[in-house]
Amino acid sequence: MIVVVTSSLNHCHYCVIAHGAILRIRAKHPRIADQVAVNYLNAELTPRQRAMLDFAVKVAERSHEVGEDDFAMLRRHGLSDDDIWDIGAIAALFALSNRMANMLALRPNDEFYTMGRT
Repeated sequence: MIVVVTSSLNHCHYCVIAHGAILRIRAKHPRIADQVAVNYLNAELTPRQRAMLDFAVKVAERSHEVGEDDFAMLRRHGLSDDDIWDIGAIAALFALSNRMANMLALRPNDEFYTMGRT
């Protein structure tokens, strides 16, 4: 979910489609990948998932604003310090990855569009 949401923010066609396919398969909830790709705020998420994605978006868009209040909020949702690190690291890594894919105009393989939909 983190990769799909942050890649959508970064307008990375390749990552939204490719990782959306992985999300459809792993989540066993085909709609969720499309929902989070378009607007995670309207997606069928648990409060914990929403907290995770809110934090990932903040890291992707406004990392300079991340502070202790953000960590405390995530801990209230049962996320450990290792979980918080992972969320931030994934969001930060895909900020780089998305920009490289965009620079190179990468396009996903055709099969990614249909994977996990049936």
